[in-house]
Amino acid sequence: MKAPALAFTLSLLMPAAAHAAMPASDVIGQAIDGFIRPAYGDLAARTASLEQSVEALCRSPSQDALDTARAGFGLAAQGWSKVELITFGPIRADNRLERMLFWPDRKSIGLKQVQAALANKDPDAADATKIAGKSVAMQGFGALEYVLFGTDSDALVTADSAYRCTFGAAVAGNIATVSAEVRDAWNQTDGFAAIWGNPGPDNPVYRNGSEAVTELMGVFINGLEMVRDVRLRGFLGLRPEKDRPKQALYWRSQGTTASLAANLEGLGGLFRASHLADALSPDARWIAESIEVQLANGAEAARSVNGPMEEVLADPARREKLDYLGTVTSSLSNLFGVRLSGEFGLTAGFSSLDGD
Repeated sequence: MKAPALAFTLSLLMPAAAHAAMPASDVIGQAIDGFIRPAYGDLAARTASLEQSVEALCRSPSQDALDTARAGFGLAAQGWSKVELITFGPIRADNRLERMLFWPDRKSIGLKQVQAALANKDPDAADATKIAGKSVAMQGFGALEYVLFGTDSDALVTADSAYRCTFGAAVAGNIATVSAEVRDAWNQTDGFAAIWGNPGPDNPVYRNGSEAVTELMGVFINGLEMVRDVRLRGFLGLRPEKDRPKQALYWRSQGTTASLAANLEGLGGLFRASHLADALSPDARWIAESIEVQLANGAEAARSVNGPMEEVLADPARREKLDYLGTVTSSLSNLFGVRLSGEFGLTAGFSSLDGD
């Protein structure tokens, strides 16, 4: 997937026609300090806990230990879902984005590689110091979900699955390591945060405030497109007979809808932290209010849908909530890409998913 071809124009101050002009550096600084750094700190803590729970399972296999590791997986995956739509900055270095989650995997490359490693007991895959050199499809949440929830995973309660557990511990350790690396990179005073938050003619990446805020706006517009068209519509058909429950991310762990909710919660946290609403005129404040309400409603609808995905899609009431989620994301795309962009004098006309 190529980087998005952004087509925004924005003055250094946000924007001249707005009620309260706001320096672009303030907007970016608020986004970083108010959401991005805390969210990556939370993710690093969750993934470290996940690593510890899988290691504990390996040391003393039991149903309780497996349940704890599985619960830790769910919490860590949701922590990742809150930040994963921020697809630039430190997460781009060293293939970290793909190493955390190789998705969509339309050819099941990751599944095949994980199954092969389990069948052959590949020693490198179960080595915490070597797994980072393996295929990115074997290093992240997709691989670990299969280990903890996939075929024959219930055998993790016995010592007979020692290799499987060791492999899972290596993957969990890799996820924790990458999370900590990204957290630390965002916290560096002279790192990417300083580059993004200080646009100017001497900046090697962001030559002006327009480019810096464009990057932020792209998170919302591209992120909503990803949630709707890749995550949701990847398994939810236009008609029930077109549904594909096993194409849903995290279907094995029944974490699909929790991840979708966390995606929207993450966008909401980023929107509030950046204080973009403060740059709107009083007559346009309804746009921010509508964004807040719809992000909350979408997340609530997603979290209210529980159970195995096949059962969810077979239940008209629960499936209707997923359809509603699609409607909400489309409305939000209009609010961000047309209404909010229009108030800021932006021209939205790009997609990170169209291959351009």
